[in-house]
Amino acid sequence: MIPASIQKYLNQLLQKKAVLQISSLQFQSAGGGSINDCYTIIANRSKRFFLKLNSKTIYPSLFEKEKNGLEFLAKQRVIPVPEVIFYDIVDDKQILLLEWIKAGLKTDQFWKQFGEQMAALHQITETHFGFTEDNYMEALPQVNKQNKNWVDFFIHYRLEPQITLARKRHLLENKHISSFVNLYKQLPGIFNEEKPSLLHGDLWSGNYICNENSKPVLVDPAVYFGHRSIDLAMTTLFGGYDNQFYEAYNYHFPFPGNYREQWAICNLYPLLIHLNLFGPGYLHQIESTLQKFN
Repeated sequence: MIPASIQKYLNQLLQKKAVLQISSLQFQSAGGGSINDCYTIIANRSKRFFLKLNSKTIYPSLFEKEKNGLEFLAKQRVIPVPEVIFYDIVDDKQILLLEWIKAGLKTDQFWKQFGEQMAALHQITETHFGFTEDNYMEALPQVNKQNKNWVDFFIHYRLEPQITLARKRHLLENKHISSFVNLYKQLPGIFNEEKPSLLHGDLWSGNYICNENSKPVLVDPAVYFGHRSIDLAMTTLFGGYDNQFYEAYNYHFPFPGNYREQWAICNLYPLLIHLNLFGPGYLHQIESTLQKFN
């Protein structure tokens, strides 16, 4: 249940930010991930918004980082994201209010446009891998310290923090650590040299919406500049995308010849995160990938 103080705050802010004279506010519980309390807000029985609530101390600045990522993607004008209405901290809660995106039908054109737009997003580049600030990937902190070398960045700021955490939680054994060390030696020959691409950062099938006009909209980013195989790999991990997405992407920004190897290695990062968050059910997939490169 949303605390009364936050309901009052939302009433005042919506009148100010959305220029609405509020006669009624309804709150309906909504899906939105495993760590947030999410609600659909219906103002005056018609206008909808999407609200996220979380503790201000358990995940410090979680929604501030999400807001910054959404606004950064919006500035690129390549692929839509929900408008950030406002972010704030009220009492012991951080709150993020977003534009409501009404879902629509995933047509063939939707997938083709999605692939083309992601190819365009990945052609926005920087000189360094990383980002101007750290953020979150799922419920875990993500370090974005800038580095000119992708392999170094991937090892030190993606794999190693998760491996260290997994060892502390007794989720990885010495044999796994040895396999990762062996993998590291092969990475310079596996990843082609490319400029750092602007990434969504967490592009699994739950982090996009097909809107009512059958257009793709990105949600829940973990933005940074990285190797584009990170995003593409994530599309295959939990459910996958329609093949027309990959055909359109490849037409506009061709995959490297060994993209399947790259994708398998890139997916070690989200698999390690899921190992740390949800336990040993993800260990088999990690072991299977490591065996291919050892």
